[in-house]
Amino acid sequence: MMYTGRRLPSLFLAPSAAVLVMAAAGCSSGDAQPSVTVPTPSSEAAAYCEALHGELPKSVAGMDRSDPEPESGLTAGWGDGAIVLRCGVPRPAKMEDAQSEGIDADGVRWLLEQREGAGPRFTTVYRKAYVEVTLPGEFAHDITPLAEFAASVRKTVPESL
Repeated sequence: MMYTGRRLPSLFLAPSAAVLVMAAAGCSSGDAQPSVTVPTPSSEAAAYCEALHGELPKSVAGMDRSDPEPESGLTAGWGDGAIVLRCGVPRPAKMEDAQSEGIDADGVRWLLEQREGAGPRFTTVYRKAYVEVTLPGEFAHDITPLAEFAASVRKTVPESL
């Protein structure tokens, strides 16, 4: 697993009009799964996301898979919503910022966004579909979960430069 706390190259920061649709990670009462907003990607991105969904690990960071509601091939979760993956999200506006930070986890590059009052959010870069992973606060300085997604992302979501 490789970690680089470097800034993203300017080439990566091409203009985009897309606005990030944030996950509405809330829990309902009872035994219901957490609820998240399902992305609405292009048909090309959706196909990559469906392939990714079938390749995702059964456990991440010691947490079992427990997909959120509503059921979708574009979302997945582990640890009753502690870790949430959404595929096909719009390009994050933060990618426009030349000061954005990125990391590399086992050959997959991710944009890092520190969220106020919540754990970090990571979004893949240089891929034909954007994959977003939100993590709980205890993973603020630990990219282990991202490394566990790397093989699945590399296998199913082609690079795009």
